Amino acid sequence: MKARVLIAGIGNIFLGDDAFGVEVVRRISQRRLPDSVRTVDFGIRGLDLAYALTEGYETAILVDATPRGGAPGTLYTIEPDLERADAAQSAVSAAVDGHSMDPVRVLGLAKTLGGELPRVLIVGCEPETFGTEDDEQGRMGLSKPVEAAVEKAVEVVASLAARLLAKENGEREPHNSGARVA
Repeated sequence: MKARVLIAGIGNIFLGDDAFGVEVVRRISQRRLPDSVRTVDFGIRGLDLAYALTEGYETAILVDATPRGGAPGTLYTIEPDLERADAAQSAVSAAVDGHSMDPVRVLGLAKTLGGELPRVLIVGCEPETFGTEDDEQGRMGLSKPVEAAVEKAVEVVASLAARLLAKENGEREPHNSGARVA
């Protein structure tokens, strides 16, 4: 059975709270999930994620640090407007940058690669810090508020995946843990 839901961890472990998505996916991958769910730690490998998005998944859940102005540790579930995903040439350079990944540009790159993009949901967490600009070595480890949000994010992502699969299979949706699918 081909995986129908992709859970993709995004982030740089050397930039503090930017490692949020990587840590959430690490913990989710320790759970038993249906064969139709694939979990991958993409880290900062935007090109790999762009290609994965064109592999025929119905839904991709991207897990990432998402600065939106809330209190550190706040979780968000966002469904981005894929029509706004910029397919400009700058998408290629951003997607292959060895130090960062911009999910919107990766979506634009995936559109240029062809194929139909899946529905995309982002489970994000408001970061406290990505380290300081003066610190050339970065900062490893999540801040306390973001670390405290990781287990809740694991539950949100797992619940989203279960609900999406149930909906696609015409089954009753399992009781959720507060996650809403838009």
